[in-house]
Amino acid sequence: MAIMRLASLIIASLCAPAPAPALPVQEAPARAASVTGGALADGAVVEDWPAFLGPRRNGVSLERPLASRFSAAGPKLVWAVERGEGLASPAVGEGRLVFTHREEGQVHVDCLDPETGARRWRSSFPCDYSGRYFDNGGPRATPAIAAGHVVVHGAGGTLVCLALETGEVVWKRDTAVEYKVGDDYFGVVSSPLVVGDCVIQNVGAPGGPSVVGLALATGKQRWGAGKEWGPSCASPVPATIAGKARVLVIAGGESRPPTGGLMVLTPSGELTAEYPFRSRTTLSVNGPSPVPVGDSVFLTAAYNVGSALVDVDAEGRVQERWRDSRGLALEFATPIYVDGVLFAVDGVSGRTGAIVALDPATGKELARKDLEFEQAIGAGADARTVLASVGKGSVTFADGALWVLGDTGQLLTLRFVEGKFEVLARAPLFYARETWTPLVISHGRLYVCQNNAEPLGGAPARLLCYDIRGGQ
Repeated sequence: MAIMRLASLIIASLCAPAPAPALPVQEAPARAASVTGGALADGAVVEDWPAFLGPRRNGVSLERPLASRFSAAGPKLVWAVERGEGLASPAVGEGRLVFTHREEGQVHVDCLDPETGARRWRSSFPCDYSGRYFDNGGPRATPAIAAGHVVVHGAGGTLVCLALETGEVVWKRDTAVEYKVGDDYFGVVSSPLVVGDCVIQNVGAPGGPSVVGLALATGKQRWGAGKEWGPSCASPVPATIAGKARVLVIAGGESRPPTGGLMVLTPSGELTAEYPFRSRTTLSVNGPSPVPVGDSVFLTAAYNVGSALVDVDAEGRVQERWRDSRGLALEFATPIYVDGVLFAVDGVSGRTGAIVALDPATGKELARKDLEFEQAIGAGADARTVLASVGKGSVTFADGALWVLGDTGQLLTLRFVEGKFEVLARAPLFYARETWTPLVISHGRLYVCQNNAEPLGGAPARLLCYDIRGGQ
């Protein structure tokens, strides 16, 4: 049973928030732009979404205005493309959309026009990865777009840098072979982070390094940090804490004895602190990424770990403020931090789920709202009504609203006002399991990954683009 539960665990490549702009992480300036079918409203603010959880790696968008109220049919669908296996988010930057998926023994890196979905190029590499506990062999890690490059990490360990304009290979490394890393239960899930001209990745080599910094232009290793903790499913996060630039990494998935936790580093690879934070169960993973909260860091993990808040000083040292093994304990979806409050989707895959607000200073739950509803699925003789929920969904923040995607395809928007959640809109975009991939919001468009085909003769796995421009 633990294995089955773990199978619904990590594959979301998914996870890692932060409250405010920190390091120079592949970020484009917010500006006005057009969208297929018309222009944005006067004074609209848009931005790229060039990496996992956005330009600041925190699941928070600066775009406005957006149409957070929509009908039960959902926002207007602009385009959809069929895709193979995978759970990674797309990345949008420098006028391109890049997403990865697998068909048979090939991982495809597709570059699309973000407005029309038309393919500009495809670059492919072989992949024979087969997980022990999960039958989806597609990519989990979200690409990172930076300075005319796109960095992709495949589930089997192939790390490749491509020219964004053409898809030509700039460099390629096999991290599984070079760093002698095993499967880690679910393959490579951690998404690469680009800071300046350096690619930062948790590789988890036995005996070190745990984290490496590679030159964006060449792939050559510049530094390695940590000797004890292996790879995890969480993604590195940039932060400015106590006035200093830091990189936060949750390390340590499969290991005997089970070890892992938070690593605090400088962008040049100096390890300033380690804080153990991992389940005592060998068959486990560290999924959610660390969440910067001012000069502190919020952590959460499943399997009797719970949550914690640690303070980080100007020297990069950590001190635990509180820890609660009975509080919020997420498996892989990373919470977001907005206006002094942490928001998270807390639930069980395909069954129950709720949106939760936490006070990060104390760990106290401020509010909780169950999100369950009846949904009609199938057609003809296959038609039926099911009880749907957000399950193990994800949450993103944009233009004053929480945008929640449930793990079977329900899209909701909510506001948190005076300590209570208010549902603004809800729409069943589709009904398909394992919709764990976080939403992407960029240039007035909402990108949604349908990771599986609908079970009753419905739509296949797709990448979908919706128009969510507001103020028109």
